[in-house]
Amino acid sequence: MKRNSSDRMITHARTAAMALVALLLVVAGFWTSWDDAQHVLLSKGREHGTLRIESCDEEVCTGPYTPTGTAGARDEVTIERSVAVRKGETLTVVLRPGTGEAVRTGPAGGLFAWLPLGGALLLAALVIGGGMRLTRAAWVSAGVGGALLVAAFLAL
Repeated sequence: MKRNSSDRMITHARTAAMALVALLLVVAGFWTSWDDAQHVLLSKGREHGTLRIESCDEEVCTGPYTPTGTAGARDEVTIERSVAVRKGETLTVVLRPGTGEAVRTGPAGGLFAWLPLGGALLLAALVIGGGMRLTRAAWVSAGVGGALLVAAFLAL
């Protein structure tokens, strides 16, 4: 049976809509990741040091900060609470400019910052494979997102 032009138009419209959804997912994941990743990747000129975790509540952990450069020590700096942050642990961190908020550095911190992008790539893989019928591209997206999540898990 021959497909008419309206069937092709609907197919192309569906593919375009799914491409937009997949793009939106990846851009949102990148944007969310970039909030922390910029401090890890572009850390030149920022305040570096170590943070010893003394207490944690539901959302953040706090502790004294010791700088590696000429900046002054701080009694209380906060870091986002995660499964990788434990009381008594000492972390290498970089401070967000103008705040008392720390972001973990090094390979573990870099991978942890990109976790939202990894999740977005996994979600986009479902849209790419199911909505756009591009199975190879979906497997690539899922593979990269899954590898990022596994690498972050192992690094932390």
